[in-house]
Amino acid sequence: MIIIAVGSNLSGVWSDTPYGMCQEAVHRLSTELECHIKQSSWYQTSPIPPSSQPLYINGVVTLEKEIEPIEVLKILNKIEAEAGRVRQQANEARPLDLDILDIDGKIIEESPKLIIPHPRLHLRGFVLYPLKDVCPQWQHPITHKHINELIDELPKDQAIMSYLDEK
Repeated sequence: MIIIAVGSNLSGVWSDTPYGMCQEAVHRLSTELECHIKQSSWYQTSPIPPSSQPLYINGVVTLEKEIEPIEVLKILNKIEAEAGRVRQQANEARPLDLDILDIDGKIIEESPKLIIPHPRLHLRGFVLYPLKDVCPQWQHPITHKHINELIDELPKDQAIMSYLDEK
């Protein structure tokens, strides 16, 4: 199983809302990877590290596909670029952010750009809560901690709330 985080806090070429950007990204992932995708609920979250950026919309998707991890990364980078993302500095606001969280529980360190599991996923409520939606029994491949344990260990200052589309 491939687990991917989806997030946005800016409008972009596909939508005038971060929610719309995330929805279109899921559609494009399904089309590009030619597979069915299981999607979490969407969450509205504060930027990490804290900043004056707009709030984020975050979710997680899972899919079953035989594909090399580097090819998944190339597809995610292509979709981000199509969405209008230009990487200039770390932790900046962005129209789309797609990250590989886990692939079949494997530990991969092929380069600084391809590290699986994602090196900070266990520190991010905006990843763990939606991950629990789609994989309630998930365990971290390195620490072997259950997702509930990781959520319990999160810093208490990470604001996260369910996002309901008002339209």
